[in-house]
Amino acid sequence: MLTLAGFDTGRIRNKKVLLKDFVSGTLEETDMLVETSSVKLKLPEDSNGVLVKNIYLSCDPYMRGRMSKPLFRSYIDSFQPGSLMSGFGVSKVIDSRHDNFREGDLVWGIIGWEEYSVISSPESLFKIEHTDLPLSYYTGILGMPGLTAYAGFYEICAPKKGEKVFVSSASGAVGQLVGQFAKLMGCYVVGSAGSRDKVDLLKSKFGFDDAFNYKTEFYLNGTLKRYFPEGIDIYFDNVGGKMLDAALRNMKTHGRIAVCGMISQYNREEPEGLNHLMNLVTKQVRMEGFLVNDHYHLYPKFLEMMIPLIREGKIVYVEDIIEGIQYAPSALAGLFHGINVGKQVVKVQRTKLYDSYAYEYESLYT
Repeated sequence: MLTLAGFDTGRIRNKKVLLKDFVSGTLEETDMLVETSSVKLKLPEDSNGVLVKNIYLSCDPYMRGRMSKPLFRSYIDSFQPGSLMSGFGVSKVIDSRHDNFREGDLVWGIIGWEEYSVISSPESLFKIEHTDLPLSYYTGILGMPGLTAYAGFYEICAPKKGEKVFVSSASGAVGQLVGQFAKLMGCYVVGSAGSRDKVDLLKSKFGFDDAFNYKTEFYLNGTLKRYFPEGIDIYFDNVGGKMLDAALRNMKTHGRIAVCGMISQYNREEPEGLNHLMNLVTKQVRMEGFLVNDHYHLYPKFLEMMIPLIREGKIVYVEDIIEGIQYAPSALAGLFHGINVGKQVVKVQRTKLYDSYAYEYESLYT
């Protein structure tokens, strides 16, 4: 029988998000299922892992690719039908059999989409040292999206002061940071987004020089010529498709394109082709895709730059936080319907109006 005194050795409810089946077409909330199981709050003696209580889950566009039937070898395995989904998140260690972690440590990294996770190989987890900043930041500005923006802009794009920079999906988790990095470099920056409110946010909150709603622009080549009459030095691509094709036509000689993602293509059965790749040759443009996995060695250097910028208010970040793991499916699906504003985060537990002791008591018996 479970008792409060036996909390550390008993079992506790564990809500989790499963993939129903391989997804074809646009991702919907109903493609996922929330189930409840239980987990033991103590690791076996022979374990070399950690048991964590998950605090925040990160909703990221790349997860859509993991939900499709694997038709070719990718950089990350697909979820299997009926299996637990996983992604980046923030957690607290509640039991550890690993020498590098102890009870109470706060960490971020790949975790299960569930209330509690057993991480058998915790070497990939990052300890959170700067706990004075919001923990949710480690799903975004101080986590994988932040490092992605940093590596993609500074390492791949190699920016110079005064250059003309275009960022697509600019109000998202990565794009909002790329634009601010570019402004700190003294660049001219234009972003695209999917609503008037997001366009206003880019200009008023993130300091973009200009922005446009791609949904109301019917000739993207002309749109980019309007904002970049002399051409684009750097295009940070998050969407692919027609936007990438238009950018190729508007690049300057020796321009650079960092291909971070292609969210416009993830729900398509047949990806859109590109018609203007010859511009890579005639304008000597360098276009390079990249994965954040190759840049984790830069994380200490990244933090060294970012922490002071955040504390001094020189970099700002917008999050869209949904509370309750049961709403994780709708939050993830919302990315592909343009619902979120800023970085989409799921807070695993809904905010309680009473103290943590009462919360633990409720968790044991519900």
